[in-house]
Amino acid sequence: MGALTFENRVVVVCGHYGSGKTNLAVNLAVRAAESGGRVYLADVDIVNPYFRAADAVSMMEKAGVTPLIPEFANSNVDIPALPPRLSSLISGGDGRIFIDVGGDDGAVVLGRYASLIRDAGYDMICVVNMYRPLTAEPRDAISVMREIEACSGLRCTGIVNNSNLGRETTAEDFIASFDFARECGRLAELPVLAHSYMERYAGAIDPSLLAGGEALLNMEQATKELF
Repeated sequence: MGALTFENRVVVVCGHYGSGKTNLAVNLAVRAAESGGRVYLADVDIVNPYFRAADAVSMMEKAGVTPLIPEFANSNVDIPALPPRLSSLISGGDGRIFIDVGGDDGAVVLGRYASLIRDAGYDMICVVNMYRPLTAEPRDAISVMREIEACSGLRCTGIVNNSNLGRETTAEDFIASFDFARECGRLAELPVLAHSYMERYAGAIDPSLLAGGEALLNMEQATKELF
């Protein structure tokens, strides 16, 4: 994974459904744990039962990440239940916490913690994916981001490009998304922090295509793929 660092102890990862934000959040938490210190990942995306951090519990625990998963995640019980301990960890925790939240519905849940998060100081990443039907245009992706901000009461601080077509993604597909991500950044007036990719097409990526300040993030597949 490239050099993507955060100024604050609380890191919120948001994005539209299917953007790959949960996979990114898990990977960021695992890499942070590898660098030392206590790391938590909280899943507050209680409205989407398919892409869940619960899929990656064993991967996180092996890396030393403590997962904070709703009690009924990956079950047939449809009851909104937030991870316990989350408030205390945000306001006075002893380690870094990554918070996975998706869509404007999930952002409403995040809004319960907004004042605590603001007081603690935070980074908030918006994950974009040009290959998802409802965010195929930069303006649509940023419109979703603005909805999440409005519902959560928090502001995004940077963008990560996670454009992919699941296991069908090629290096050409990935490289073709760079300009899309940069236009998202221009519209949002936010930096593009990184472009995330899978190892299977890493050899075809030319780092010289990156703009200043952008990182390349090599990720493991931690959650279900779209196809």
